[in-house]
Amino acid sequence: QVQLVESGGGLVQAGGSLRLSCAASGRTFSGYIMAWFRQTPGKEREFVGAISWSGGRTYYADSVKGRFTISRDIAKNTVYLQMNSLKPEDTAVYLCAIRRGSITYYYTDYDYWGQGTQVTVSS
Repeated sequence: QVQLVESGGGLVQAGGSLRLSCAASGRTFSGYIMAWFRQTPGKEREFVGAISWSGGRTYYADSVKGRFTISRDIAKNTVYLQMNSLKPEDTAVYLCAIRRGSITYYYTDYDYWGQGTQVTVSS
């Protein structure tokens, strides 16, 4: 049973930083893509970024490129999302997700999801 558990959300002022974690368990993740999405009320889940578990290649949405960084710790089965220079429009529930195979930016292509962690950026 695959489980993803996010942590690290909270309230931060604009310009501040947060680091989110996604702890994965239940199988080995070689060949998987680990992604971060975010969601606000009434909107579809938006791709934020992703990392290939095996090779560590990263992918980012244009809206976060240069501000957010994804990394992984293979020994801890954990993926991180370092968020810097946060803006009020980054406010959302952030969710991690995984899929086997190649990168895709659409949320319906992902098989397993965490419960999400709230990030609120005040102006």
